[in-house]
Amino acid sequence: MNYLNWRVEDKVAIVTINRPKANALSREVLTEIGEVFHQLEGNEDVRVVLLHGEGKFFSAGADIKEFTTIQSGEEATELAKKGQDLFEKIEQFPKPVIAAIHGAALGGGLELAMACHMRIVSETAKLGLPELTLGIIPGFAGTQRLPRLVGRGKALEMILSSEPISGKEAVQWGLAERYYPEETLLTNALQFAKTIAKKSPQTLKAVLELVNMAKTGEFYAGVQKESEFFGTVFNSNDAKEGVQAFIEKREPVFTGK
Repeated sequence: MNYLNWRVEDKVAIVTINRPKANALSREVLTEIGEVFHQLEGNEDVRVVLLHGEGKFFSAGADIKEFTTIQSGEEATELAKKGQDLFEKIEQFPKPVIAAIHGAALGGGLELAMACHMRIVSETAKLGLPELTLGIIPGFAGTQRLPRLVGRGKALEMILSSEPISGKEAVQWGLAERYYPEETLLTNALQFAKTIAKKSPQTLKAVLELVNMAKTGEFYAGVQKESEFFGTVFNSNDAKEGVQAFIEKREPVFTGK
């Protein structure tokens, strides 16, 4: 059964999670997400990925009913590692990935959203990691990504209390970049994605890799890599097109060459 569908519009792949009622992230859904991203990586018609959920939620988290089938701690560790590896692949994806979040992104749903490069939310969305209410802890790298985004204290407050924050609060804390009314969320997120998709894919890929390097804290290694990428990109046809378009006062048309 397919739980994801996608289409391309103006070089933006709009990927929809559709697993009623709450878009829970079962093993099958995680596998399918990995398969879809593999397809999108090699698709030259796609420059940006916009991920959202069908129905009332982005994703309410892991499939709790599936937890009852797990027979051992080793099997639970294996499930956690599967999610972690997938979400790391998304964070390292060479094309910008934007999560458009409405309704709720809880538990694994928020961990998936945090693996995306940016998050655009409805102002009333609920974002949180409520795992402790189940007597478990986040397992898809939530304890690592949330502090990087909101700071150690706020991350502990959210995880230990299990209380979600609103989309508007998420922007204030740096967990999301923009918020909109729910009825206009997807329209605005798609427009933002299309703006990015007009850029040269070479520059998008270079910036993503450089910003990901910044998370390791290796400043001088990142600076060195930036100068190398600058030279490579500068020598591309897209760079020549960009400069010429600026001189001619027109919008550039980047081809990825």
